[in-house]
Amino acid sequence: MQHCENISIQYIKGVGPAKKKLFERLGIETVEDLLYFFPTRYEDRRNLTPIAQTQIGQWQTITGKVLSKASRKSWHTRKHVLEVILDDASGRMSCTWFNQPYLDNYFYPGKKIICYGKVEMYKNKIQMISPEYEIIAEGEEALSLQCIVPIYPLTRGMTQRFLRKVIHACLEKYTEQLNDQLPIPLRNKYRLANIKRCISNIHFPEDLADQEEALKRISFEEFFFFQISIILRRLSIKQKKGIAHTITDTQTIQFTEAFAFPLTNAQKKVIQEIRKDMQKNIPMLRLLQGDVGSGKTLVALFGCVIAVKNGYQACIMAPTTILAQQHYENIKKIIENGKLGDINIALLVNNLKKSEKNTLQEKIKTGTIDLVIGTHALISDDIQFKNLSFVVVDEQHKFGVRQRALLSRKGENPDVLIMTATPIPRTLYITLYGDLDVSIIDELPPGRGKVKTLHYSSNQDKMAYDVVRKKAKEGRQAYIVYPIIEESEKLDLKAAQAMFTHFQKTEFKHLRIALIHGQMKNKDSVEIMKQFKSGNIDVLIATTVLEVGVDVANASVMVIEHAERFGLAQLHQLRGRIGRGKEDGLCLLISDPKTEEGQARLKAICSTTNGFKIAQHDLEIRGPGHFFGRHQHGLNELKIANPATQFDILELARKEAISLIKEDPRLSKKTNCHVKTTIKKRYPTYLSLVEAG
Repeated sequence: MQHCENISIQYIKGVGPAKKKLFERLGIETVEDLLYFFPTRYEDRRNLTPIAQTQIGQWQTITGKVLSKASRKSWHTRKHVLEVILDDASGRMSCTWFNQPYLDNYFYPGKKIICYGKVEMYKNKIQMISPEYEIIAEGEEALSLQCIVPIYPLTRGMTQRFLRKVIHACLEKYTEQLNDQLPIPLRNKYRLANIKRCISNIHFPEDLADQEEALKRISFEEFFFFQISIILRRLSIKQKKGIAHTITDTQTIQFTEAFAFPLTNAQKKVIQEIRKDMQKNIPMLRLLQGDVGSGKTLVALFGCVIAVKNGYQACIMAPTTILAQQHYENIKKIIENGKLGDINIALLVNNLKKSEKNTLQEKIKTGTIDLVIGTHALISDDIQFKNLSFVVVDEQHKFGVRQRALLSRKGENPDVLIMTATPIPRTLYITLYGDLDVSIIDELPPGRGKVKTLHYSSNQDKMAYDVVRKKAKEGRQAYIVYPIIEESEKLDLKAAQAMFTHFQKTEFKHLRIALIHGQMKNKDSVEIMKQFKSGNIDVLIATTVLEVGVDVANASVMVIEHAERFGLAQLHQLRGRIGRGKEDGLCLLISDPKTEEGQARLKAICSTTNGFKIAQHDLEIRGPGHFFGRHQHGLNELKIANPATQFDILELARKEAISLIKEDPRLSKKTNCHVKTTIKKRYPTYLSLVEAG
């Protein structure tokens, strides 16, 4: 029989060429891929909640038969609305879906369905809005009822019922082909369960103990191989020949004394760490962490200045035009005071005129420009440096591994400094950046205003607007932040566009207000920020485009509407936009949290301004996938392991990975050949892009 790693998913009964495309959207091409496509959660349907016993505000699973259905057009948006009434003999519940007209074809009276969603009360009847659903067909109850049921991530056109059926069939036929990839001594040392049994139990556990055992076993394996790949990448980088920069004590002192304010001890400490790295002929690969407003950019500038003084070029890549423009303007002012020497600086963004871009490209290529600050435009093929030796990647979680690699390849093994806007908990940077040296700025500059955070309920929003008006009269500026740009039928949320129009006629009609969001043209958003920074706008209505690096010292108030829609780290990052001058800042969170989790999140953000504590709390609440966004990070390589909740397993796996590489750095021993094969197969990007951050 052909091995499951070589069998295309399309040859499994019920799939075929058409459904093969659906599986490919989920990253599944072979049977082996399918067996390693794990559930994101489980529903214990051994004892479902009767409708009559559901609790308002709780996420629950119910089952019942369709009593009736009705579809209509929303009077407000004219979008499709479908309401289905379920009956389970104990009671009835309304389930409503928006803008999904194809569901009309799925629900008919008498059909048995399962729904998972948040139970709410509306006009004295219980309901679920847009719940997850599953239609139970005759003869398929064994995989859907009276058992612990796996719930998988889906793509449009795929159903839980179908996916579950295909996975179950493949498990029965191909599980015996799965081979244990972990070294035998390691398996024996920790008495690890058989991988065949674990794969079966992770999909269809008979009880929660089986699922827990399988989870730990597979997570250990994922952490182990991922850590091996990271350690190998670090060794590979350390074997490359870099540029040994000459740096004198005088140059370092001149830099630290070049500003109108003293650098903090934490900044000076990190500058020394960067100095030591840059003096070596091994490429630097360093992660710089610091809280909001800790002065990371000034520290990064030290490396840029040293590169230029040694006759090389440097660049800083930022994720947005607004942030790149801000870095450019701030650094240009510093350079113009003359204390850092003669440095030619340029801004490279996508909205430059073709003639301007062509001229700039030539100057970069010939070395006329010493320091280039830009967006991802820096990694385009037509940008060539003469001799790039120092690279800064700002807000690194906004960039993918390949983007960072492309920028590094613009030079001959340049030193690379990766900066984070939000502190990363140790569990995550060990997981993702174990190949990087880490510097931490754990001190804020003196003289900054303190920021106080208060929570208002939605019916107190007028009080928050009063504060904005009061501060505006005192000559201060304010931000009001919304989670969405335009109103949505699916989301009962205030939107930036609509509230901007509303404020122009009501609360702020006598103030100068403006709107900024991520869908605007770059030149328009840059102009608005320029006007706001110049003091020509009193109140800026915005979305999370403000999250990244906006620095206006006179802005002292921020109102964040629907604060429950934001993660803790995101709230902290937004809050960091105020209190950047001597004036104290006031952050007003408007929210009606309906869950204990939401209440805990607001309590945490109001109780501390320590970004490191907030980051850890956010990781614990939302998990690593939401902390960065999986598509940008190695987190998508971890199919089931979770560094936030399994740090003990991560530490153990890392220890064993380090031990194995010390014993066999090239994985050349016969007993470790399959380890190398597994890593090449699972993490090709992490081994091929060794120079990426």
